[in-house]
Amino acid sequence: MKILDKLNSLDDLKNFTYEELKSLASEMRSLIIKKVNTTGGHLAPNLGFIEPTIALHKVFNSPVDKFVFDVSHQCYPHKILTGRKKYYENPEKYLEISGYTNPEESAHDTFVIGHTSTSVSLACGIAKARDLRGEKYNVVAIIGDGSLSGGEAYEGLNNGTTLGSNFIVIVNDNEMSIAENQGGLYENLRLLRETNGQAECNFFKSLGYDYYYVSDGNDLSQMIEVLEKVKGTEQPTVVHIRTQKGKGLKAAEDNKELFHWIVPNLLDENNEIANTQGAECPETYASVTIDFLLNKCKQDKTVFAINPATPGAVGFTPDIREKFGANFVDTGIAEEHAVAYASASAKNGANPYLLLISSFLQRTYDQLSQDLALNNSPMTILVYWGAIQANDMTHLGCFDIPIISNIPNIVYLAPATKEEYLKMLEFSYLNKEFPLAIRVPFTNIISTGEVDNTDYSILNKFKVTQSGSEVALIGVGNFYHLALEVAQNLENEGIKATVINPRFISGLDKELLNSLKENHKLVVTLEDGVLDGGFGQKVASFYGNSDIKVLNYGAEKEFPDRVSIAKLYEKYRLKKELIVSDIKEIL
Repeated sequence: MKILDKLNSLDDLKNFTYEELKSLASEMRSLIIKKVNTTGGHLAPNLGFIEPTIALHKVFNSPVDKFVFDVSHQCYPHKILTGRKKYYENPEKYLEISGYTNPEESAHDTFVIGHTSTSVSLACGIAKARDLRGEKYNVVAIIGDGSLSGGEAYEGLNNGTTLGSNFIVIVNDNEMSIAENQGGLYENLRLLRETNGQAECNFFKSLGYDYYYVSDGNDLSQMIEVLEKVKGTEQPTVVHIRTQKGKGLKAAEDNKELFHWIVPNLLDENNEIANTQGAECPETYASVTIDFLLNKCKQDKTVFAINPATPGAVGFTPDIREKFGANFVDTGIAEEHAVAYASASAKNGANPYLLLISSFLQRTYDQLSQDLALNNSPMTILVYWGAIQANDMTHLGCFDIPIISNIPNIVYLAPATKEEYLKMLEFSYLNKEFPLAIRVPFTNIISTGEVDNTDYSILNKFKVTQSGSEVALIGVGNFYHLALEVAQNLENEGIKATVINPRFISGLDKELLNSLKENHKLVVTLEDGVLDGGFGQKVASFYGNSDIKVLNYGAEKEFPDRVSIAKLYEKYRLKKELIVSDIKEIL
């Protein structure tokens, strides 16, 4: 009988023998590998944190004791132990469970968490409320060494010692972020590892924490022993544990970056990387970007790319980073710092390109406003994955248009084709006047073969690609092609619509919009993002005191959680047939 079959509650876990716990870890490891290889997801972080999770639940009393997982991409073992193992055992239920902690799933999850460096701050708040209420229980923040490069982690650690009460921080040190760790802190972590935690120079002690070091965090006996010591502490305490990312899966141990998050079926039946030799790598907007930047770096030593700890997500794999050398900077998980860093570099004569995922752009709002826009630094931000998506609610990419386009001085561009994108990149290289952001198309490469001769220094000039009457369709970036499809369907109904590719999403072509009043009754905007505060609402506001009617299509202001694109498009009426129906009804 499998040990997992005997696990029906945390009480069962607490009664397991040491040998049974070791068997449980092995079974959980196999379960996670099979599930994640089927659905995709975070693999190496979870494999490396199985034994520490078992030890935490063996020693502490969740959910009375509170666990706060940083990023929570290491929470799969926690979910298996806290009543959710069926979602990892039954393939039919694989997709019914979130990849991150979620209190709606279980009382053992304290927060919905998907962004990094937040756990210590959140745990501080829990501990403060507990103390004010006169309650007694353990509060445990669980943070990886990679997450320590984020500013909020420092803020939380600095403030945590002022509690003067039970506050435990587990630092999971596997010597990796998504890619290699970046920053001076990691020299101290290395020193602590090399001295078995005995080095006099100790970052955590310098802040006022009691400090414990575990040389092998994947050893259950070591983990249980130290957790028993700190349980019930009345002093802010750091437990620094050394673990192996990808533990128990050789392919993941050998290639930690690749296996941080994997696509489905990366592994074959032998748990080795499936043979992909001979498979052609299609051109993508990421590869187009890399080719452009590499060529510019050869011509101009001041050109460099900056990314905050997600290089693989924007195509900067280890081999590509090696080609760039000093012209690529990984700031660590520090998006705010990355914006300020890039802004100052541009002010001082360099030509930085900041590559950001739309979801993580949200972390930079103050720096975009103050360090960048207020200082009018001529740097370029390339925004990836900006779109309505079927992601977990913590990783939605639909909010970047309202964020960027409502800050003065920043010009935000949305190309619809490869040719437009390349022309905008060329313009960005020459631009010395203002901050520039480009929304990298979230589509397969679309190439028209037509040269883009647009002068993008003439701001907010939209392009009419088809002239018509009665209806004007303005399709932004990814959705320009949807506008073309709607126009074709309308033409089949005897209505020839005007089609407009705005390219600029931070300003309006007022001259063009005014001209539409002459022979148009309806203006339709289509944007691959949230409507509130977005492009379409600006158009609707422009026409507010006129006879022109406006229809805005995009996402509602909400946090959809793993809802399919088909369902979202149906809900938002982002299907050409539905849009045509709406237009005909109004006309």
